[in-house]
Amino acid sequence: MIEVCNITKRYGHLTAIDRVTFRVEKGEVLAFLGPNGAGKTTTMRILTSFIPATEGTAQVAGFDCAEQPEEVKKRIGYLPETPPVYQELTVAEYLSFVGKLRGLAGTGLTQALDRVIERLSLGSVRKRLIANLSRGYRQRVGLAQALIHDPPVLILDEPTVGLDPKQIIEIRELIKSLAGSHSVILSTHILPEATAVCQRVVIINGGRIVAEDTPDQLSARLRKSEKISVTLKAPPADVVERFSAVPGVEHVLATADPQTVLIECALGKDIREEVARFAVGQNWGLLEMKPVSMTLEDVFLKLTQREDEVPASNAIHVGERS
Repeated sequence: MIEVCNITKRYGHLTAIDRVTFRVEKGEVLAFLGPNGAGKTTTMRILTSFIPATEGTAQVAGFDCAEQPEEVKKRIGYLPETPPVYQELTVAEYLSFVGKLRGLAGTGLTQALDRVIERLSLGSVRKRLIANLSRGYRQRVGLAQALIHDPPVLILDEPTVGLDPKQIIEIRELIKSLAGSHSVILSTHILPEATAVCQRVVIINGGRIVAEDTPDQLSARLRKSEKISVTLKAPPADVVERFSAVPGVEHVLATADPQTVLIECALGKDIREEVARFAVGQNWGLLEMKPVSMTLEDVFLKLTQREDEVPASNAIHVGERS
């Protein structure tokens, strides 16, 4: 549905993005992550036909973003970080105006308006001025304008910024519900949001793609060892040294919780049975034992610590071996 192939954007001597390549399949929700200045906004502007790439190609639903911008825009719903709303209009007036811009009219417009108002739970504010709405409702109106023409592709830039926890959950659930019927690119710096909503992650840093995979696979590819968190009722003062003697244990690390230690072993090895048997045999009171994976935050920080630490040739992609 979306295909980006080696796009580069230069502003004079500044290269904003460098040979960026990725795909978004039909019905997929993709997280597009990166620190400030990484090239996320530039990539989105190229995909929405706002600016052309210096080199490379970008296509949406088979149409070239540079050569067929009108066809691309018909098939995209775009929500920028600041929703493009006219505050002097009511919700219904504004969405009707956007629908007409999108080529809707008559019964089709009425049905589309009713559909997005119901889907975004805007019925109670349908006749209110947008200027009098809360930030959460304005964000819903912004999403409604992106959805009113039922586009196959949605590009959402920080869609939950400024919302309260309840509103965030509601918007995330809405985005998840769009999977299957829409292809979605979600740009966000809220990493738990990417984990909760998206099936796949692309991480960009310094204008280059440095990783592309599912969150779980990225974690698996980057971790160097297996880790087990062990919580004990009554650990001895020398618990780190004593656990270190268990066969297969490579390192034992104390944590902020005096009852919990982190045990490391070789990648691909499972020593939970040996660790549990040892702890029970010492009468320490084994309360909990669980494997520990790298979080998406860990992956993100590891890949974006410094731009020159992760050259483009070392980017992690689906199907590569770690």
